[in-house]
Amino acid sequence: MSLRINDQAPNFQAETTQGKINFHEWIGEGWAVLFSHPKDFTPVCTTELGYMAKIQPEFEKRNTKIIGLSIDSSGDHDKWLQDVVDVGGAAVNYPVIADTDLNVAKLYNMFPADETGAAEGRTAMTNATVRSVFVIGPDKNIKLMITYPMTTGRNFDEILRVIDSMQLTAKHKVATPVNWKQGEDVIIVPGVSNEDAAKIYPDGWETVKPYLRKVKQPS
Repeated sequence: MSLRINDQAPNFQAETTQGKINFHEWIGEGWAVLFSHPKDFTPVCTTELGYMAKIQPEFEKRNTKIIGLSIDSSGDHDKWLQDVVDVGGAAVNYPVIADTDLNVAKLYNMFPADETGAAEGRTAMTNATVRSVFVIGPDKNIKLMITYPMTTGRNFDEILRVIDSMQLTAKHKVATPVNWKQGEDVIIVPGVSNEDAAKIYPDGWETVKPYLRKVKQPS
């Protein structure tokens, strides 16, 4: 079955560049970003892993772990990560899953469940669908899914922005408008009446439309 937002993220055990993990146990009580790659030693993905290494502290500030995935062995990953460091200029301190049996890719619908074979002999083109980002919450449910074409590098600053929004809106009865950034005004959700909003926001709000009420971001 296809995965959807708010589905439980499939759990798995896998070898990584930092040893064997149980995915749900590895996530722990925080958030996680799983981002996948079709093959080691591919140019776009090399830049992506390097950038993630550089901004990993930003994810840590948000109580969010990051983990990569590529359909090659841990030995190949170790060699590839040397290139990633050269290109990105930062040490890779997050694990990268060695999905040589395609198990995780199948669990996360990046391959059909009946896909045959293993990593050996596969190319980046035959693995082209393994270019996704999943954000998973503390409840182990999928909060966001994005799949990219092979030729387009991912915008991980956008992933940070979305995590900021999701963490804020999980705590407060608000939503974030188009192109919202941390510190900007937010929207009071329609389920909160004006009477209740007055208790939560005694300084008031801006009514753009009866269903669109903007207020300063809660602290």
